[in-house]
Amino acid sequence: MANESVVDEERRRQQEVAREQRIAYKEKPKSRVGAVLLGLLIFFVLGCVGAVWLLRHAGNNDAAGKVASYLLGGRDTFNASAPDVVSQIQRLNRLETVSYSVDTVVEGKHQNAVLPDLLFGDRLILVVHGQVIAGVDLSQLKPDQVKVDGRSVTVDLPPSQIFTSKIDTSKTKVFARTTGLLVQADPSLEMDTQKLAENQILQAASNDGILDTARANARTGMESLLRGLGFQQVTVR
Repeated sequence: MANESVVDEERRRQQEVAREQRIAYKEKPKSRVGAVLLGLLIFFVLGCVGAVWLLRHAGNNDAAGKVASYLLGGRDTFNASAPDVVSQIQRLNRLETVSYSVDTVVEGKHQNAVLPDLLFGDRLILVVHGQVIAGVDLSQLKPDQVKVDGRSVTVDLPPSQIFTSKIDTSKTKVFARTTGLLVQADPSLEMDTQKLAENQILQAASNDGILDTARANARTGMESLLRGLGFQQVTVR
């Protein structure tokens, strides 16, 4: 009987140990899950605090603002000094802003001061297509023409100018030509007439305000460029 009592006691002790181990095993995963949830909660709270800090400081010119702008992916894309801005503008070189096209009729002739045109004259009528291109030569921009104050910039553009004035020979045609009975057609008359047409087209473009239009278009383009560089207040004159 004594032996059976000892055996029963040992069996109960083993069962108790096994039960405690099962309880400990069940509680352990729960404690891990609780720790993970607590860590996620802390991380979320810190993330919210950090996001608020970044939003409050982004766009400022102090150190905190620069760090915030960098972390938000909004680093300044412009140089704050006037020489650097001038360098970036000058890279555009000649900014062509207006292309003026016109068709015109031009008369050219060679005459004898004494004898009649019927015998010694040479007359040519051309239908001419020409083009005039104007803009601003940004390579002439000087550092003192650019003033930078934080995110504000003022630029005084160089004067607008005519870049090219040319005749499109493929679209230029001889409308009529009459040559005197006693002379041969002068081969240089057509070229001289084209030069006369080029001058007339250039004068017509100037009369139509091509230089003013070129400057206005250059101002618009420059304002877009400077805002793209990150400036918020832009003045182009």
